[in-house]
Amino acid sequence: MSSPGAVAFSVFGIDVMWYGILIGIGFALAVMLCYRRAPLHGIESDRILDLALWLIPLSVVGARAYYVLFNWNMYRGSLAEILNIRGGGLAIHGGIIAGIITAYVFARRKHISFPELADLILPSVALAQSIGRWGNFFNSEAHGTVTDLPWAIVVNGQHVHPTFLYESIWCFLLFLFLLWMDRRRKFPGQIALLYGMLYSLERFWVEGLRTDSLMIGTFRQAQVLSTAVFLLCLAGYLWLSRKHHTEEETR
Repeated sequence: MSSPGAVAFSVFGIDVMWYGILIGIGFALAVMLCYRRAPLHGIESDRILDLALWLIPLSVVGARAYYVLFNWNMYRGSLAEILNIRGGGLAIHGGIIAGIITAYVFARRKHISFPELADLILPSVALAQSIGRWGNFFNSEAHGTVTDLPWAIVVNGQHVHPTFLYESIWCFLLFLFLLWMDRRRKFPGQIALLYGMLYSLERFWVEGLRTDSLMIGTFRQAQVLSTAVFLLCLAGYLWLSRKHHTEEETR
């Protein structure tokens, strides 16, 4: 299997890319799901629409800035190329970081519990990731090393690991698991921390297969960041779980 091409269709001579369509669908479904689930976390649904107006564009800016930063030699001296995201070049870690900062500031300004907001949003983020990853397939990017596995995809005449598919499946299963856990959670922040741990585990593994990793010296930056996030989330999870258990015993 190989990509049919990056262009979905053209309007008045302007190419509309699959990459943008899929990211747009992911964002739209994430917002719709958060809107419906907001009351379960004690948040007014209309607040989600207000947040989306800030979070979506700033997440895209963060994802692009992160990618450009780690590929600075490629982009320096060309503002037009920095701004050109139609052909790809968005780093999910940058988008997540920008999104978390935006959500935190929004929660503080609107007097909303940030742990509740994070628990609400992050399952939908996993769903959006599972959809958006298919943009990498259409762009023939973010693929893995050469393999003879039967589900390999063809890129530049070679059979390679479909790492976009691995992450898409994992994120969709993560989305379902987090929704299931959300109805059984013991403390605010539990779902967000589970997302941080489980996504980091998958990303560390998949990054080891990819051929286009962003680097920090000789290390793959996604693996470095995934390790740090996993350990921080694990520590936070254990601390909050123990705190919750202590509070239950004293009641």
